[in-house]
Amino acid sequence: MTEYRFIEPLDVLYLRGNKLFGDGGAHGAALMPPWPSLAAGALRSRLLTDHGVDLAAFAAGTAVLDPALAACLGTPSHPGSFRITALTLAQRKNDQIEPCFPLPADVVIQGQGEQQRRHYLHPRQLSARLAGSYPLPEWPTLTTDQPAKPESGYWLNRAGLAAYLGGEPLRADHLVKTSVLWQLDPRLGIALDSHRRTAADSRIYTAETVALCRDVGFLAGVQGADGLLPQDGLLRLGGDGRAARFEVARVPWPEPDWRRIAQERRFRLILATPGLFTGGWRLPGLNDNHEWCWGGGTAQLVSACVSRAEVVSGWDLANWRPKPALRIAPVGSVYGFRDFTGDLAALQEGLLPGLIEDLEPMRRAEGFNNVLIAAWPR
Repeated sequence: MTEYRFIEPLDVLYLRGNKLFGDGGAHGAALMPPWPSLAAGALRSRLLTDHGVDLAAFAAGTAVLDPALAACLGTPSHPGSFRITALTLAQRKNDQIEPCFPLPADVVIQGQGEQQRRHYLHPRQLSARLAGSYPLPEWPTLTTDQPAKPESGYWLNRAGLAAYLGGEPLRADHLVKTSVLWQLDPRLGIALDSHRRTAADSRIYTAETVALCRDVGFLAGVQGADGLLPQDGLLRLGGDGRAARFEVARVPWPEPDWRRIAQERRFRLILATPGLFTGGWRLPGLNDNHEWCWGGGTAQLVSACVSRAEVVSGWDLANWRPKPALRIAPVGSVYGFRDFTGDLAALQEGLLPGLIEDLEPMRRAEGFNNVLIAAWPR
């Protein structure tokens, strides 16, 4: 069972990405949305402190945990059942927590205001006279009556996510501008000389912080905590351990049109958290013919909209060293499948185990490789 917590920062956040930072004059860029490891580290640390576990002893592998906590958290190198299943932005509206989702890669927004238009990229086979390095049979194509530059900086609200998962047209009221969710707040700082305990020479730098707007926070989904997760309280979040409060969130998460998927025998798979795949953009389990097999079902991958690859790393607090830098497929990447065989239960329950099976254990706990299923656009 997935438990949800709404995490609301009490201060600006340092959400650092994977770019080098530390030289004089350097600029530390913020990463939004953050990696799901943000919530994993904060919530796992809170579980340890609530049970009186010394964090240094846990990092060294010498801490003694009660059986339930040990089954949940395991060790730093071999985590237990704890796993982040979702991390996205959310808004508090009328005492309800409504998730927001980054604009998927197969949606294009053109124009603004009353002239705004919202398009799906439709997979189709192109003429054999056109050649390219795209490895799949159907190319994601945009068909419009006039050219226009794509607009950026949009998220889907809950109604928009429901329409997207159902393959329905998107409306203007389905979109949320990033400026309504957060603002960047640059900060000026100077490095310190630890020996003289004074400001270091020629070491002025700037860093971006993220200031979430009022009633905006992060929605984190957790599996495997088995009732151990506190109902509410405070967390240390992001760089410098800035304060955040959290509370239980009962989220009416939208579902795709399963009836349509069963009838049409096709579906889209969307990365809800970054994808760490050994084959780059390729999903684990694909054979040379791009057929995907899992327990109880198969489907043929015919199209993919995968944004430019990113790199994830982070800092390993237990061993006090950087984590390996790994290439990821970004959130919102979309994979289109046809010729689905098997029943819906196999599709609903059989996908995730195959996606996380080859993940390094800690990355699995941190919440990489989570997906959503959607019907094809009408």
